[in-house]
Amino acid sequence: MWAAAVFSDIMDEQGTKHRILMVSDFFFPNFGGVESHIYYLSQCLLKLGHKVVVMTHAYGNRSGVRYVTNGLKVYYVPWRPFLMQNTLPTLFLTFPIVRTIIVREKIYVVHGHQAFSTLCHEALMHARTMGYKVVFTDHSLYGFADAGSIHMNKVLQFTLADIDQAICVSHTSKENTVLRSGISPEKVFMVPNAVDTAMFTPSPKRLSCDEIVIVVISRLVYRKGADLLVEVIPEVCRLFPKVRFIVGGDGPKRVRLEEMREKFSLQDRVEMLGAVPHAQVRSVLISGHIFLNSSLTEAFCIAILEAASCGLLTVSTRVGGVPEVLPDDMIVLAEPAPGDMVRAAKKAIDMLPGIDPQIMHLRISYLRILGSKTVLPSYDHQLPTMAPFRIHTAFVLIHIQGIPQHFLWKLPVSEL
Repeated sequence: MWAAAVFSDIMDEQGTKHRILMVSDFFFPNFGGVESHIYYLSQCLLKLGHKVVVMTHAYGNRSGVRYVTNGLKVYYVPWRPFLMQNTLPTLFLTFPIVRTIIVREKIYVVHGHQAFSTLCHEALMHARTMGYKVVFTDHSLYGFADAGSIHMNKVLQFTLADIDQAICVSHTSKENTVLRSGISPEKVFMVPNAVDTAMFTPSPKRLSCDEIVIVVISRLVYRKGADLLVEVIPEVCRLFPKVRFIVGGDGPKRVRLEEMREKFSLQDRVEMLGAVPHAQVRSVLISGHIFLNSSLTEAFCIAILEAASCGLLTVSTRVGGVPEVLPDDMIVLAEPAPGDMVRAAKKAIDMLPGIDPQIMHLRISYLRILGSKTVLPSYDHQLPTMAPFRIHTAFVLIHIQGIPQHFLWKLPVSEL
């Protein structure tokens, strides 16, 4: 990785390596953005020579210690999820196993992921009690009015009261986290997600526009706008006879999509794939022209970046941090309402003849490479004024996960 040499020089001037414990209820074999984020971040840190251990709860028969790619050690602790892949809050019952893992693996830093993860909150609390450095990454946006959000915000205030650093994936997410938790903005870093462009490449042969394929890959839950899809898909199919949909993902709202397909007799135009393993996401994406994201709330949405890297034009709801992800000529934004989503789909279909998937992929790849030339010297200049732990945490994650977008996303195509 292009940042490896820089990290090695800056972080390990005395030859020391770090031992990091990643903690979250969400990890493989479950599929999702948080799971992928933890896995790829861990792999990058391993390549830099650091020791990384992951702690999550048991998934089915997967319990105990497992080793995955490049020797990444995963503790599937014998706790079973009780709601949305979250373990039952116990407050102190997790302390013995958290302490055992930290002491056994000689951990220096505990890094928790996702505000909705019970295991994350408890591990951060126990690690801070033991005097270890702790970092928290927030991957989602939450409100302030409903009962669930009020409860979660109170938990967040308690958990983050004494953390060392917090990381958010967009400016919108940072503002949301600061307001919800009361943490000092100086402790919060905005580190956008990134995609491995080598894994998400366009189809070598450009698809014909005689039949336009719109791809949806998402968890079929309320927060991801599955109910919105139920209203948008039939209307788009009615207005555009040459359009068909491929829907990948699973969840409680899949039944509604199946019922919609039966009601409007769209079996030949709406293909339901079910859960799609991350390794097969590219093969699904390159079979389409347009990527549709209907989320009702989103801190970043890495799926949009994956689709753009595969050369797809994106139609998305204008929510959360989504407007920060791509420039205007690569995404069509709409309000989370059926009528506006249909209008955005029509605009995207009209734009398709001018979209070159290879150029879109090159732009994403070029921006990633350019980051090492424009961003690294800027941070290198600021290092002497930074606290030591800030160097060890924020600087690493900034370069591993992504590139600050205000440097990069507005580059014209002529720069390629």
